[in-house]
Amino acid sequence: MITRRTFIGASAAAAAGAILPGLGRAEAPGPRPQPKIPLWRGFNIQGASRGSRALAYRESDFEWMARWGFNFARLPVSYWSWSDPKDWMRIDEESLKPLDAAMEMGRRHGIYLNLCLHRIPGYCVNGRELEPHQLFDSPPDSMARALEAARHHWRHLALRYGDIPSSRLSFDLFNEPPFMADQSRYVEVARALIATIRETSPGRLIVADGADIGQTPVMGLADQGIVQSTRGYLPKMVSHYTADWVPPREFESLATPTWPMVDKNGVTWDRAKLRAELITKWRALVELGVPVHVGEWGCFSRTPHGACLGWMTDLLALWREAGWGWSMWNLRGPFGIVDSGRADVRYEDFEGHKLDRRMLELLLAG
Repeated sequence: MITRRTFIGASAAAAAGAILPGLGRAEAPGPRPQPKIPLWRGFNIQGASRGSRALAYRESDFEWMARWGFNFARLPVSYWSWSDPKDWMRIDEESLKPLDAAMEMGRRHGIYLNLCLHRIPGYCVNGRELEPHQLFDSPPDSMARALEAARHHWRHLALRYGDIPSSRLSFDLFNEPPFMADQSRYVEVARALIATIRETSPGRLIVADGADIGQTPVMGLADQGIVQSTRGYLPKMVSHYTADWVPPREFESLATPTWPMVDKNGVTWDRAKLRAELITKWRALVELGVPVHVGEWGCFSRTPHGACLGWMTDLLALWREAGWGWSMWNLRGPFGIVDSGRADVRYEDFEGHKLDRRMLELLLAG
């Protein structure tokens, strides 16, 4: 049975405090030094079930990750859990207590936490039109209102968790900015949020997702002394096969996935193609010393298991080669290793749940 001792690279957990010295104090004006981060590998942990605003975390998630040897959890949250788009400057302190509990669970089990606003005032990759004002592609007054509300929420969170060091907690500004021909608005928003966080928590380690749903590096943030977060969801014909929330135009093919796979335009997707799409385009940023982490990746349960594992094998090899850590979406559920509901998997009974042992072994080896 694989344990922490046999997890390749599990010693990175002990290096969770190896972030660049100096992050605990204010820096002088000008470009910030690039942070150094451990090799973080783990999962996204959802605190609210689909359709629910109330946060609730399970200690077993953190205990399992620690037992297996993982060292990282990304916590994607919606500000709706403690506020309301109809009154988004109001924050309900009581509703944040489950998030406080998650912070403590991470501490108890030695799991590094990355707090991400999956929905921030003015934007969400899913249902952005539900926001009263928009962070992007709107009249200036509307964008200014949204940015002020977004700053208000990060200011509050930075103050609330200011006593937790960056060796245990980082902030991810917001999840998956939209597709954009010009990154200037995103750079403006990100810089404003970074400055707001640092007003209260000057040493906080900060993560910014890449542009274009996390897929494109943002050179305009290279001087900010932050981590940039990328994704591992290409090709979507494999990662999101039959997912009804993905626009049909984003699928490279609608055929049953294999790996490698030829798309509808005759392009072969294999390890070399993945390297070109997911690694090479980040090279200029990496050469500046900016650390990169894969904030999300995973494969929907409708993809045949063999194709899924083959694709995952190549991704993990590429990230190992690049020295990048990752955070799989998710631990439990249709993209995960526990209770994923795949029709073609022989699950292992695990503490009252169904564990995809083959996928777990692959992740531990990778």
